[in-house]
Amino acid sequence: MGDRPITGGWRIATLTPEFARDICTWSYPAPYDRYDLTGSDPEDFHDPAHGYLALVDASDALVGYRCFGPEGQVPGGVYVGDALDTGGGLRPELTGRGLGRAAITLGLEYGWRVLDAPALRVTVWSRNVRALRVVRSLGFTTEATFNAQHDAEQYTILTLPNPHR
Repeated sequence: MGDRPITGGWRIATLTPEFARDICTWSYPAPYDRYDLTGSDPEDFHDPAHGYLALVDASDALVGYRCFGPEGQVPGGVYVGDALDTGGGLRPELTGRGLGRAAITLGLEYGWRVLDAPALRVTVWSRNVRALRVVRSLGFTTEATFNAQHDAEQYTILTLPNPHR
């Protein structure tokens, strides 16, 4: 189920222990260094209960990850309704190249078709204009903004209904 191709040359795959260790080395340039994963516990990514999946290219190389469920939420936000939370990231050297739309679209299709989510919800750091531009261009609409518990920065919660229902 999780290893079947959905769109293009990238696909969703099982997040292996090796992929989890790789993700925990990712470090981003400022101002996106808030997304650094260095020092994270690989088990948090590999544990199926946390809802993480790998994004791999045609040669099965790790290009990013997607998550579904509570891991897509930011503490301090009020999450209501039946939308499935999702989030993710790209390998640092792939950011800023216009690949975010493909990665997010792949996650959306997986969430709708495989997980049968009635709607998907993303939480984006409000200063991440690149991510906000992409999700809004995909049709996400703002539901709320809030200041996160861990850093008092503002985040935006956006949702998109499942068009396949």
